[in-house]
Amino acid sequence: MGATTVTHVTTINPTNTNIHGPVIDEVDGLIRVYKDGHVERFQLVPCVGPSLPLDLGVACSDVNIDELTNVWARLYVPTVTKSLSVSSSKLPLLVYFHGGGFCVGSASWSCYHEFLARLSASSRCIIMSVNYRLAPENPLPAAYEDGVNAILWLKKASNDNLWSKLCDFGKIFLAGDSAGGNIAHHVAARLQTVDALIQPLKIEGTILIQPFFGGEARTESERRVENNMKSSVLTLAASDAWWRLALPRDANREHPYCKPVKMKTRTLVCVAEMDVLMDREIEMCDGNEEMIKRVVYEGVGHAFQILGKSQLAHTMTLEMLCHIDDFIHQCDPSI
Repeated sequence: MGATTVTHVTTINPTNTNIHGPVIDEVDGLIRVYKDGHVERFQLVPCVGPSLPLDLGVACSDVNIDELTNVWARLYVPTVTKSLSVSSSKLPLLVYFHGGGFCVGSASWSCYHEFLARLSASSRCIIMSVNYRLAPENPLPAAYEDGVNAILWLKKASNDNLWSKLCDFGKIFLAGDSAGGNIAHHVAARLQTVDALIQPLKIEGTILIQPFFGGEARTESERRVENNMKSSVLTLAASDAWWRLALPRDANREHPYCKPVKMKTRTLVCVAEMDVLMDREIEMCDGNEEMIKRVVYEGVGHAFQILGKSQLAHTMTLEMLCHIDDFIHQCDPSI
């Protein structure tokens, strides 16, 4: 498939309330929504092209998924792999969904580009990072639909590209962080009801990094971390705003999109100790230890693996990369 042209909407003039009416909702520094429906997004993280250092051993390119909806993806393909036997020369495929409260973010954000390139190299896997439609212009379930369509696109593309010759389409993992973790989870749930539709592709498992779930009642971790906002980039106020902007009209945080569902595929859940979402993530794992493996990263907050600058965040990110590698290749059943 041909490469897509990446375009991004950023803030032009944050004081233009006379044109669009009053601001009806916002997350400070990230998004502002006006009464007439106009949306401004602030470019907190720079967008970058698909180039990577040669010594990383990963090739990268952008591909169109759906020209009508402008959904595209960034592909990461290892060019140098660790010693693999001939029988296992094909690489697993990880389909990734970025975070951003369903409303901001991009597969071209530099923090995701760097993290996924490292993950592709360290875990010897092909990664397809999906640039799905954003709310509030496209409220849920638009992102879920884009995720399902990306898998169906893979089925069509499985014999059309050079990278696909290296890919084991019988070993696909759906992954994402924050809102992207929610998307990966709900896309997997939708696909398990239409398994015959995607054959011979097979979803082997899901990897949920600090997945974004919610509810009307406050959890202990939401109260604790909200009183210590320096410990996490995700505040309770921002979490509530993301749900208001992303959910269907008149829905609240008890909507099914806010909740995990029972899965038939094995799952790795990566939890940050200082995250407002910690209790919800731990709760989804309780009682289903045979299918869900949980790892808690101590002393770090939400999105530490892409935004954290401390030595502790760096150390925990390396641990996370190892846990994901083990989960994909089933090297360590004790995770």
